[in-house]
Amino acid sequence: MVEIVEVTAENKAVLNNLMEKYLYEFSQWEKTDINENGLYDYEYLDCYFTEENRYPYFIKSDRKLAGFALISDYPEVPDEETDFCLSEFFILYKYRRSGVGREAVAQILDKHHGKWQLKRHPHNTASVYFWNSVIDRYTNGNYRLIEAYPNREVDYEDGTPADVFFFEN
Repeated sequence: MVEIVEVTAENKAVLNNLMEKYLYEFSQWEKTDINENGLYDYEYLDCYFTEENRYPYFIKSDRKLAGFALISDYPEVPDEETDFCLSEFFILYKYRRSGVGREAVAQILDKHHGKWQLKRHPHNTASVYFWNSVIDRYTNGNYRLIEAYPNREVDYEDGTPADVFFFEN
């Protein structure tokens, strides 16, 4: 059973702990460094508890933490209109390839209807496969994908141009 649970301010530290695991994994593609405290320190975390139109969710499988998702209205691509952006998404290894991620995405998208943007790093091949499959299935093929988006503002920290999905639900 997959469950999407909104993260409360009381559980922000738990989300931060999961975020560190996510950022560590992602550092292999983005080539980011830790800070002097040995942390990656996600700079936008507080925004999810202080700003409107930001939605932090825990993803649970059989009542156990399996990952998280951060949704906002902040566009990945500033020159494209959007209502929602799936800003960050993470599933712990134990729960990958089990359907938890696919079900979590469907539940999250079903909670928020509108125009969506989703950015992925093309060197993260597992992510490329996952998002191609999930978005295609969820939208019945009704999406637009721009690989190597040509706006430098969208590039990842390592300079890699991002792939960006656009769709509406």
